[in-house]
Amino acid sequence: MKLRKILFFVLIASCAAGLLLFPTQSAQAARDAMTLCFQTIIPSLFPFFALSSLFISCGAANDFSYALRGVMRPLFGLSGAGASALTLGLLGGYPVGARTVAELFASGTLPRKEAEHLLGFCNNAGPGFILGMCAGAVFHSPRTGLYLYLVHVVSAILTGIILCRDLPHRAQTRRAEKASSSDAFSVSIIPAAVQSSLSGILNVCAFVVLFMVLLRLLLLLLPSSASCHPFYPLLLGFVELSNGVAALSCSRLGFTLCAVLLAWGGLSVHAQTLSVLDTSTLSTRWYWRGKIMQAVLSVPLAWVVSYRVF
Repeated sequence: MKLRKILFFVLIASCAAGLLLFPTQSAQAARDAMTLCFQTIIPSLFPFFALSSLFISCGAANDFSYALRGVMRPLFGLSGAGASALTLGLLGGYPVGARTVAELFASGTLPRKEAEHLLGFCNNAGPGFILGMCAGAVFHSPRTGLYLYLVHVVSAILTGIILCRDLPHRAQTRRAEKASSSDAFSVSIIPAAVQSSLSGILNVCAFVVLFMVLLRLLLLLLPSSASCHPFYPLLLGFVELSNGVAALSCSRLGFTLCAVLLAWGGLSVHAQTLSVLDTSTLSTRWYWRGKIMQAVLSVPLAWVVSYRVF
């Protein structure tokens, strides 16, 4: 533990020294990150943040869970309550899925074990990022983006099936479904949802700015020849997803690496996810297992699919 504290202190001191030694580059990285937030992240994520809050507050999640319990239980051994988190996570992008799980758990709709297992596969990249950033800016093909999204969805579902294969809570999930029905509705949920969503999106943007600056400082330490290495995007994407994706080549290897990066998410995404789970008592053990497993599963899936793309 003491060694960990020392290493953490050294890391912080190094980052502070980098800010002092390279103020111009650091400031430019922060400006680029804020541009990314205003032009991409806030427009794409904020509506889904608000939608997920309204979805749960008005009780629609209960009806949704009842309708999809016949899908969630055979696939994952879970109640239908998690279906809204999985669906919103696949449509809204990081970290909408994790935020929805935390809200469902806080409302009593999801039991703890289900919520913690759901964290491992419901927090995913959204179609807006995949089709806009990956397909548009890197591969210049909407068809390639659709295949990437398909790989991403399948890898998430397979991860969920593996993670939940021995979940011994089927009887408990049935009782949770019956006990979580509510017809209460009030217009006051709208401003509450907007305010909580605003707080959540500001946290996300703060982490985007921080990790963008840290990544630029890291790049200053690398030799210029490093950018020519085929696995250079993995290093960038391990820290910050969008920069890793932007460095990919339009090739079968680039397609496969893109699928891996989308499944992993990057340290910046993980920090955003942990921030939305900060007020929850949920363990993140299954979240980390799920992200690693999904990244591994994405390799063979993407490599096989790449034969149809290139």
